Amino acid sequence: MRDAVFFDGPTVSARYSRFWMLLILASIIAAAGIVGDSTATVIGAMIVAPLMTPILGTMLATVLGDRANLVRSLLLVVGGAAAAVAIGFAVGLLVHTAVLAGTNAQVASRVSPRLIDLLAALGTGVVGSVALVRRDISDTLPGVAIAISLVPPLTVAGLVLESGSFTQFLGALLLFLTNVVAILGTGIVVMSVYGVSRLTRRKAPGDTSTPSLLGPVLLLSAMLLLVGIPLTLTSVDVTARSNLEGSVQAVGTAWAETVGWAVTGVSTQGTEVILHVEGAPPVPATADLEKALEEAGVDSDRVTVDLSPVTTVKLSQGQ
Repeated sequence: MRDAVFFDGPTVSARYSRFWMLLILASIIAAAGIVGDSTATVIGAMIVAPLMTPILGTMLATVLGDRANLVRSLLLVVGGAAAAVAIGFAVGLLVHTAVLAGTNAQVASRVSPRLIDLLAALGTGVVGSVALVRRDISDTLPGVAIAISLVPPLTVAGLVLESGSFTQFLGALLLFLTNVVAILGTGIVVMSVYGVSRLTRRKAPGDTSTPSLLGPVLLLSAMLLLVGIPLTLTSVDVTARSNLEGSVQAVGTAWAETVGWAVTGVSTQGTEVILHVEGAPPVPATADLEKALEEAGVDSDRVTVDLSPVTTVKLSQGQ
């Protein structure tokens, strides 16, 4: 395990060069995939990204009490994360349009992390740690790299920061921090279950004690609390926004049918919900819509209706 995740020994120079080369390439691939809104390209960046190694190294060094490798691994995690954000920012400078959640699905899925993302990260962290302990399931690591998604949130953070959204920048960093905490916390527990810390000390004759889980559980609880509070707040906000958009769309669709128009979508900007409706001229009055919204318990002051008149001309055949 030490050989797999620690950056020391006679091959340390090669390990460092490999790490930074793969990190830079993965960041470029991820940034390009996000700008192009290509899921396949982003998945490719997840597989190439090497950040999982120093994170697991941080976890193992914590369990073993290896200060030198702990500091070394932490510096690689922080430095690698900063480099990925910087590359995302640089790629954003080359793009003429803003790369934000409102116009890009890849960004939207990474700037509003929720508690369900923490649950997924915890499960993935367990798999990654067990794969480190057991060589017979190490072939699952590519799947772990895809599921945990470390570099894409960082490049998203750089892209949205360059586009001027500090709120989305913090959201993307929160997703990255959630994944890191999940790997560290679950990894420490898994290592304790497997008794890894006991392997580093000489057992006294007749010592049959089992590793204590109290320390790792307390550390995991503190880590979960660290990210759990903002994730809970985000989850509540996302749920409330989704419910509001659903109510506005339902009321708007019913109203649009009565005037011969059609709802084409609902979007949110800040605290304002925008109902997009289109149809043939003339533009219908919205008094009935406002009344229906109030009856449905929706504050009409938070709703803006985007009415787009559309003229349809049917061409005669053979003329």
